[in-house]
Amino acid sequence: MIRQLLLRPGAEELNYEIRGIVKKARQIEQLGFDITWENIGDPIQKNNTIPAWMKEIVADLVSQDHSYGYADSKGMMETRKFLAAINNAKDGVKITAEDILFFNGLGDGIAKLYQFLIPTARIIGPSPAYSTHSSAEAAHANTSPITYKLDPDNSWYPDMEDLYNKVKYNPTIVGILIINPDNPTGMVYPREVLQRFVEIAREFKLLLIADEIYQNITYNGFEAISLAEVLGDDLPGISLKGISKEFPWPGSRCGWMEFYNKHSSIEFAKLCQTLENAKMIEVCSTMLPQLAIPKIMSHPLYAAYRKEANSRIGRRSQLMEDVLAGVKGIKFNKTKGAFYNTIIFDESLLDDKQYLPVADRRVQTLLDGWLLEKEMPHDKRFVYNLLAADQICVVPVSSFCSDLRGFRVTLLEEDEAVFEDTFVRLAKSIEFYLKSSQRVALSLSE
Repeated sequence: MIRQLLLRPGAEELNYEIRGIVKKARQIEQLGFDITWENIGDPIQKNNTIPAWMKEIVADLVSQDHSYGYADSKGMMETRKFLAAINNAKDGVKITAEDILFFNGLGDGIAKLYQFLIPTARIIGPSPAYSTHSSAEAAHANTSPITYKLDPDNSWYPDMEDLYNKVKYNPTIVGILIINPDNPTGMVYPREVLQRFVEIAREFKLLLIADEIYQNITYNGFEAISLAEVLGDDLPGISLKGISKEFPWPGSRCGWMEFYNKHSSIEFAKLCQTLENAKMIEVCSTMLPQLAIPKIMSHPLYAAYRKEANSRIGRRSQLMEDVLAGVKGIKFNKTKGAFYNTIIFDESLLDDKQYLPVADRRVQTLLDGWLLEKEMPHDKRFVYNLLAADQICVVPVSSFCSDLRGFRVTLLEEDEAVFEDTFVRLAKSIEFYLKSSQRVALSLSE
């Protein structure tokens, strides 16, 4: 027994279904089944091979004694200068090394960002939402997150009327979150959409935050435009970046913030300083990946490596489209960036009687237990059935702070034969599932 409550209101909003579904998949795995992991954006898990030249850079750094020391509190100066130069090569807001702050992974930076906002200061973000953002924002505000809609019938572009009205009539909103390229939809914002974000932010004097960790992962003729290129010199902005997806090196836990127009607002300058002070209290972020960034990104093979990796993701997006295009009852948009796709069900076709056949009684027992969860969204019911019947692990869209019903998959599997087989199996499961309640009805009538 504890004499006081331990959790503040809103703490329960820290939910991460992307990894939560793993607990159930592990139960099936322990019964001797292989799981096809489509729940999380880990390229290493999906047979991505790190090139030898990149490993050599890291190995050389590991052999040097200074790699084992503390970094500067804000991040290694040479690395920050290098990243500032990359930003400044674009036609947009200019920064210096002093405008960059490193964290132990972008998740750490996101948590810090929301942690120091007062609870009444709200950041509106996209829906479907990336859970790290929506959960952290909701927890800091002690209530549910505030979101604007992304429209699956319009290439997943934001519903700007919805965003504008929510900002206009909710004075607690102090900032807008943009994820570009987007997770979980794979959408890339065109310039005119980004400019509209800027117009709204300027009208209502808002902070713009852009999660751009997938900025250099685009394909099929699309390129991402950065926040710095459209922001102008009068609005406060933060870009969130990292190497976990791009190199890829997810285990490095290395991300950073770039502060734009730091002195355009007294309140914004105070926020930036507070974030820097918080990092000084922690001493520093991890040294090794910071040392590797300029060496890897300036390597003569890096640009070609990234181009080829993007091209492979683009080919897989086409493969996915080829397999799923003929499946009735779903809608999806061909991805343009990042390595995810969000597939939406026609909700009129979903009900509580639908199922997928499970051959193993032990797995069926597990599934029966999972399905006892109260008020389960229809897409979560499908995800659990898919996991039990076909051992494919995906994430329900309802867990991305969305009223839509569907699921997110990745485009990461490097073995194209395995990738195609996964989506052929998935397509067959969708078709069976959507017709299964008709089978139940027919069986009962007989």
